[in-house]
Amino acid sequence: QVQLVESGGGLVQAGGSLRLSCAASGRTFSSYAMGWFRQAPGKEREFVAAINWSGGSTDYAGSVKGRFTISRDNAKNTVYLQMNSLKPEDTAVYYCAARIDRSSSIRYNRHEYAYWGQGTQVTVSS
Repeated sequence: QVQLVESGGGLVQAGGSLRLSCAASGRTFSSYAMGWFRQAPGKEREFVAAINWSGGSTDYAGSVKGRFTISRDNAKNTVYLQMNSLKPEDTAVYYCAARIDRSSSIRYNRHEYAYWGQGTQVTVSS
């Protein structure tokens, strides 16, 4: 089992940048594929980005492709989400998620992730 703690959220002006971090407990972090999801008020939780266990495979939602970058450091048990050129529509609570998976595949459905962090608020002002 893994526990996830997100950090790095905050208030930023449109066009600005933030880097979210998700620290995982345990010694088997490299056994987990990781994802970032977000949920805006009144909306369903949606896929943002995901990375496989080694970092060799990544993918993004169309709305963030070219602006956001997901990465991981298995030595530090941490996954990151670098967010550039932020827009007001990026405002949401951002969640880190994990699933045991040593393949190269990327999963987009939140129901395929067994472990979740508590979320971190990102607010982008216009």
